[in-house]
Amino acid sequence: MAESFGVDPGRYDRARPPYPAALIERILAAGPGRDVLDVGCGTGIEARQFLAAGCRVLGVDPDARMAGFARETGVDVKVATFEAWDPAGRTFDAVVAGQAWHWVDPVAGAAKAVEVLRPGGRLAVFGHVYDMPPGVAEVYAAALKRVAPDSPMSVAGHDRSALDIYQTMFAAAADGMRQVPGLGEPEQWRFDWEQPYTRDEWLDLLPTTGVLTRLPAGQVADVLADVGAAVDKIGGRFTLPYTTLAAVAPRAG
Repeated sequence: MAESFGVDPGRYDRARPPYPAALIERILAAGPGRDVLDVGCGTGIEARQFLAAGCRVLGVDPDARMAGFARETGVDVKVATFEAWDPAGRTFDAVVAGQAWHWVDPVAGAAKAVEVLRPGGRLAVFGHVYDMPPGVAEVYAAALKRVAPDSPMSVAGHDRSALDIYQTMFAAAADGMRQVPGLGEPEQWRFDWEQPYTRDEWLDLLPTTGVLTRLPAGQVADVLADVGAAVDKIGGRFTLPYTTLAAVAPRAG
């Protein structure tokens, strides 16, 4: 699934939201400089935010399609998994991963970050969390279960909020950091914000999610038709509450 997002990098880059400016500013304020390594940089969404803040950024991503798109937007990218990537002696003030650290081994990745971080630098992993509006979420779940009953998301329980699930994931990321000598105690950061969506904007975003990127086009169209009808029923637009979570650990020394 990690390499399925590159099926349509243009849509991914267009539809996926950027990260809160306060997050970018806080990461840079906590570190010793502005050399940033972006792990799982994808199309370069967060990389361009760091570039705009005056940073020098190198991206690493295993998907050549995503890396190619990022290069076209001005991001320097190496194609590799983070664990296998050779830093060739390069070091950085921050190692960041936006919506990507769950594809990295949490202990091996933290150890690799220690290898390339300068003293006082930060390992910062972060991602967006949201729950679809009532009435839309239920329709989406039912449509997915109908067209892809064997999908892990189709059979998963829906009794937990996305925030609960992601808080567990970020706690696991922090535990991985704690197991690696050279990293200090990780902090948990949280940023709450909102994003308005029209029906068409939401249907543009959905196919970039990991469940739908692996389905045939006909099945994706069936899901989107049901979800679009559900959004129409609530007025054709909505404002989605987002939470961006981060686990951040300093490089000792």
